[in-house]
Amino acid sequence: MSIVNGELSLALQKPSKHFNQRPIEQPISLLVIHNISLPEGNFKGSCVEDLFCDSLNYGYHPSFADLKGLEVSAHLFIRRNAQVIQFVNFDSRAWHAGLSNFEGIPNCNDYSIGIELEGTDYIPFTERQYKKLAQITLEIMKHYPQITSKRICGHSDIAPDRKTDPGPCFDWVKYKQLLL
Repeated sequence: MSIVNGELSLALQKPSKHFNQRPIEQPISLLVIHNISLPEGNFKGSCVEDLFCDSLNYGYHPSFADLKGLEVSAHLFIRRNAQVIQFVNFDSRAWHAGLSNFEGIPNCNDYSIGIELEGTDYIPFTERQYKKLAQITLEIMKHYPQITSKRICGHSDIAPDRKTDPGPCFDWVKYKQLLL
């Protein structure tokens, strides 16, 4: 596995149009872990990819009505079976964090990489996801050395009034041990 020109070699590339350029003066220095499933708890189909690629059928499920017009993306999506999909080049600014702040620095999208795990706050993640997330994290840390273990957080850490993911079922201890 390697990162070449902002692309993860093992990832399936599905480019999203929901990104823009990062500010030149801010290096990539934060990794944000999220969870997502659409509809919530459904781990089949392509609804997450469709949302990030702006092709979601909003009539497919009643909960999708709230997503209409939402422009979101992540750098990576790790499915339950550990398949990895990349939507935005790491060197570009994905729209995953929204209104956010890390250690007093706002606008985390400007300087972070966002990884979505297929899941919910209340369903345990798979062993394969943890292993793949750890492998990818180590490669990201090698390629972007300002991301250290102290600069890895959950969406809930940077937007605590709005977000709960990756949720109480995400095992931070297990994940951090895999990074050692």
